[in-house]
Amino acid sequence: MKVCDIDGTPLSLALFTDVTNAKELLDLMQAGTLEPEVAFLNASLIPEVFPVLAAAHKTLLAKSRDSLTTRTLHSELVYNYSGSKHITESFKKCGISESSTYILVARFGTSVDEMKAVEKLINGKEIDLEELVVRANQAQIQKHYKITGPELGISSLADAIVCRIAARDAL
Repeated sequence: MKVCDIDGTPLSLALFTDVTNAKELLDLMQAGTLEPEVAFLNASLIPEVFPVLAAAHKTLLAKSRDSLTTRTLHSELVYNYSGSKHITESFKKCGISESSTYILVARFGTSVDEMKAVEKLINGKEIDLEELVVRANQAQIQKHYKITGPELGISSLADAIVCRIAARDAL
């Protein structure tokens, strides 16, 4: 687990592999009974932590303006990470599915005890966040975000994602 500070708000991140209960987690989340509330992201679409932090910053900004597009702060994080203006598509592509085995868990303003409770919810193995770099599905990321080869010649995959996250509302 890693805790990042985003404008004074802590964001805890934990990466899990070999997850066997994604369907149960998805059901709890969709029913609104997941305790504590967290964001579950499809980790294969995350090449490193920086784009998640950019989406988290955008999420906190929307909250401060009382302009969340989704119902909760954590679902807003998944929505903002996706780069899409379509909420349902965002959750399907960047959130978890019933068959997900590789997920990134994020929680705003959490305590160590709350993150331990989250870890107990997940039937899987926690791994270091550095694994994102080697486990990211680059082809899937490029397709989802429509990143071209020439663009990758002048920037990194993570930077290209951040540009899309930042510019989504302007397009």
